[in-house]
Amino acid sequence: MQIHVVQRGENLWLISGRYGVNANRIIAINELQEPNRLVIGQALVIPPPYPEYVVRLGDTLGTIAGRFGITVESIARANLITDTTQIRPGQVLIIPVLYHTVKRGESLWEIAHRYGVTVQAIAQANAITNPALISSGLNLRIPEKQRQIIDVNAYTNVFGKVAAGQVRKDGMHLTYLCPFGYRMKDDGTLEPVDDQQLIAVAYEKHVIPVMSITNFSATEAGSKLAHTILSNPDLQNKLLTNILTIMESKGYHGLNVDFENVYPSDREFYNQFLRLAVRRLHERGFFVSSALAPKTSSEQKGLLYEAHDYAAHGDIVDFVVLMTYEWGYRFGPPQSISPINEIRRVLDYAVTVIPRNKIFMGFQLYARDWLLPHVKGQQAETFDMQEAVRRAIQHGAEIKYDQLSQTPYYRYVDEKQHTHEVWFEDARSAQAKFDLVKEYNLRGVSYWVLGYPFPQNWVLLEDNFQIRKLI
Repeated sequence: MQIHVVQRGENLWLISGRYGVNANRIIAINELQEPNRLVIGQALVIPPPYPEYVVRLGDTLGTIAGRFGITVESIARANLITDTTQIRPGQVLIIPVLYHTVKRGESLWEIAHRYGVTVQAIAQANAITNPALISSGLNLRIPEKQRQIIDVNAYTNVFGKVAAGQVRKDGMHLTYLCPFGYRMKDDGTLEPVDDQQLIAVAYEKHVIPVMSITNFSATEAGSKLAHTILSNPDLQNKLLTNILTIMESKGYHGLNVDFENVYPSDREFYNQFLRLAVRRLHERGFFVSSALAPKTSSEQKGLLYEAHDYAAHGDIVDFVVLMTYEWGYRFGPPQSISPINEIRRVLDYAVTVIPRNKIFMGFQLYARDWLLPHVKGQQAETFDMQEAVRRAIQHGAEIKYDQLSQTPYYRYVDEKQHTHEVWFEDARSAQAKFDLVKEYNLRGVSYWVLGYPFPQNWVLLEDNFQIRKLI
């Protein structure tokens, strides 16, 4: 995949011709809502110039894969096919095979670097015995690049049919799903959650359902509730007994503990609760994970941070989710929601006290629109990346890109002459985050939250990584 940033005077058909890729493929892969209206600074994912194949009567993905010398899985991934037995005559498939014609003066190293593969892989795919001797005009087959294997988690905070549909659409990209969430009560019981449809679809898509518990709500910080439970061993055991009952009856495989706003004085109580949870859940074959605020040192002050003991969680639980988002808080001033420079500071600290193979880096799937001038406490509007692009097009706003935070943003003036500032994610910022996962050799990515369409993200996720499926 390549990323193209729209320049002044460009349209989709000029861009299509430049890359030798059908415009309809660019429209489809980016889910462009208005392909005839692009804005300066808009980032587009450009798919490789793969050939197309029209399915014939009697074809299977296996026979087609064999004809082109590739795997069934690679064809399925390129065409977002979840059921490899269901193809029909006349269906047009993208065949993920690349060829490159050597130009005068090109070296095999330059070609390999361009396509993100090794010289050895190209030499092997083309039976080249001396990589230093290639001639212009030679047609080389470019093998698939090797992708790092990672785990991908996603939270969903909606339930029922709509949420099930989201998991059905995006489940192919996920290892774990956390329906959020079960809120505990001060007597050790849990508020009920209608999660059966979500769990059923998770299994259908080979995604591991993870029970998520929390202490807070939209109206309560939950500090006092957390203290009530964490300071009382009997309530802790009662809570865990209720958790185990739900997990076993509903088919959950693991637990995610997201306790926030915990009093600093309850830090060790929280650690002890996690040790108890791990002991009791491991005995029954379940795993335990936790969600952590984005800290940059063990001494960081504040209600969000002090009770989150990175070193202890890294030692106790099976994996952690770093909530590396919300710098651009909805009640705060406009800024990047997930700035790379701040995420890097969190990771620099985290990897010193938590094993890298236990760390999921958080990734937000939503955009925000702030009214200017910002008034303290005034709430920004939250929506999806597709809406962010739509507003830029509607108002003719030029999209800028902040190099420090690696985040796109723009300003526009609405019909009432009010100025707005929008910060969102695009293909460039998503790729920058995926590069961080590789650089720090993390276990994977955790999304907050499903339900905000961001098609470029999923395309680039699959281009960069092989998603682990454990069921």
